[in-house]
Amino acid sequence: MKIFQPKRVFFEEEALKYPLGEKILNHFQSQDVEIRTIGSHNRVTGIPGDNPQQSYREAKQTLVVGVKRSLKFDTCKPSADFEFSLSTGCPGGCEYCYLQTHLGRKPYIRVYVNVDEILEKVEDTINARLPETTTFEAASTSDPLAVEHLTGSLAKAITFFGTQPAGKLRVVTKFAFVEPLLHLDHKRRTKFRLSLNTEEIIRRFEHNTSSFEERIMAAGKLSKAGYPLGFIIAPLFAYPGYQEGYDHLFSKLAENLHPIPPDLSFELITHRFTQRAKNVILERFPGTGLDLDETKRRRKYGQYGLVKYFYNETDYSALKELLFNLIGTYFPQASIEYFT
Repeated sequence: MKIFQPKRVFFEEEALKYPLGEKILNHFQSQDVEIRTIGSHNRVTGIPGDNPQQSYREAKQTLVVGVKRSLKFDTCKPSADFEFSLSTGCPGGCEYCYLQTHLGRKPYIRVYVNVDEILEKVEDTINARLPETTTFEAASTSDPLAVEHLTGSLAKAITFFGTQPAGKLRVVTKFAFVEPLLHLDHKRRTKFRLSLNTEEIIRRFEHNTSSFEERIMAAGKLSKAGYPLGFIIAPLFAYPGYQEGYDHLFSKLAENLHPIPPDLSFELITHRFTQRAKNVILERFPGTGLDLDETKRRRKYGQYGLVKYFYNETDYSALKELLFNLIGTYFPQASIEYFT
């Protein structure tokens, strides 16, 4: 498995006053890693890079340890009522990732040390909405499992939600480092949704993430540990041979999920892109094999007149029919939360 090991670690001065900040510092002090102290995790300089490819590559090997100051939670529909962050950014290098245009030219990975303060705010939000159940997403701008071996923050959040009868947690991941989470008292209040795709798509475009086989094995372990489980199959690609690729994906899932979770769900998202995203992707991955030809796509207008390029109706409908048929064949009791 590809475990994240940064080349450099920057510590916000305030973060070193927290036990988790000290723990991370102690972890790296005995290693061949550049360590620096900075004033703010929002103003990071010193990451090398003279061109977009180098800047991106070096940022993905940079860890910044900071204090999360804004504890105002944004809404997160349709995934959850709200989102909160234990970290920001991801060491994975998925070429199509929507965060390509959200995290700047040097998308370093940040972890936050004030986890207790974040969870206190979560509890306040849950209590303010009683008797309604409040659901939180912990992976909107990051993959917390990718840095769990350094922080332990996700385990802390899962255990916390196990004590909250009116709170639920949802986590998305492309990583398979689930062993430290299997014996937690989660009370089935945390739902894992593994992000999956065909073997070819993972191999070609999802760099520095866990492999196809590793993720499917992790899904089986989480299911046996009693976690509610779902899968995000995204982005769906219409490429030569995709029918066989997606059939193989679902057959391997069916082999590994025994018993099949009673509340299994699927979220299905087709590939789309904006012109800005295309420009950034081509800068960072000049030899990309992604299909970014706007002339073959439908145009859709979003907020503020933003144009997104979706598959044409023929490809879109073919993907939808295939995925619905595969889920109906291999997992007839599962729910499809949405197809978009």
